[in-house]
Amino acid sequence: MPADEAWARSLLLPGELALWQRMSGPDRRHAVGVARDTIARLSGDGVPATRPVAAAALLHDVGKVEAGLGTLARVAVTLAAMVVGRERMVSAGSGAPVRSWRRRAAAYLTHDRIGERLLRHAGADELTATWAAEHHLAPQGWTVARPVAEALKAADGD
Repeated sequence: MPADEAWARSLLLPGELALWQRMSGPDRRHAVGVARDTIARLSGDGVPATRPVAAAALLHDVGKVEAGLGTLARVAVTLAAMVVGRERMVSAGSGAPVRSWRRRAAAYLTHDRIGERLLRHAGADELTATWAAEHHLAPQGWTVARPVAEALKAADGD
């Protein structure tokens, strides 16, 4: 929806916006839902939802842009990682040609680290970049403030 896009764009710094524009339509729609839900959860708990928190919700999956995979390929990679092992697939892709299936699969499986790198390079706030790196970790691995991390994780639903 144009209103959702405009709302998201209003919350992003210039470098973050450049990354947002690289994300696929489905990823942006998912991210807007996560951001709106995060803000609602925090507001309900009396915790301020700052611009960096909203940006963290909007850009938590931005590293997926490096993989360039569509929905069916993402499902295939996820299933293959469950069978073969995530680390084995990442290792197999690390030396593969840049646009090869193995390299793209490895990028998808490490989108958290890639997203953090992209966000830091783009001048994102510390919280925004850190959440990209931590959004698939177990709670004991989080360095983001617990109420914020819990709201972000619950809103993401994965």
